[in-house]
Amino acid sequence: MLSVVHQPVSTLFNMKVFLTVVAALVAAVAANSAYPKPAYPSYSKSYDYAPMPYVFAWGVKDDYTYNNYAHQESSDDKGYVSGSYRTLLPDGRTQTVNYKADDYTGYVAEVKYDREAKYNDYKPTAYKPAGYYTAPAYKADYPAYKPTYSAPAYPKY
Repeated sequence: MLSVVHQPVSTLFNMKVFLTVVAALVAAVAANSAYPKPAYPSYSKSYDYAPMPYVFAWGVKDDYTYNNYAHQESSDDKGYVSGSYRTLLPDGRTQTVNYKADDYTGYVAEVKYDREAKYNDYKPTAYKPAGYYTAPAYKADYPAYKPTYSAPAYPKY
């Protein structure tokens, strides 16, 4: 005859927790060793170069297309950048932005507008509804359809 040994519930619960923890640790170790380390090299050099001084400027003025804008900028050997740019706006004003930037204060801009904005006067026009739609009249320039075959003869029963 078969005998069954009854163990307390807390012992079975502790055994299940223990097996779950062991399984998780085995999975973690297996996952860690399953993939090798990346083959690319690690670069330990730092490419932090000292700021290089520069100066540039450009501009466009085309009266035919109403393009009028420019930009100039300069930098020193300490990373301090200053410059300005301007553009002709559609309302006739010129927007000029003077800016300064460095590592401590960030980007600081001063915006100015030259002249007064000009807008065309609004002149409403009287509403004029479109004419009513009339369907086009087609002329029948084609011959009437007439079948070219004889009607089928069905057998009589």
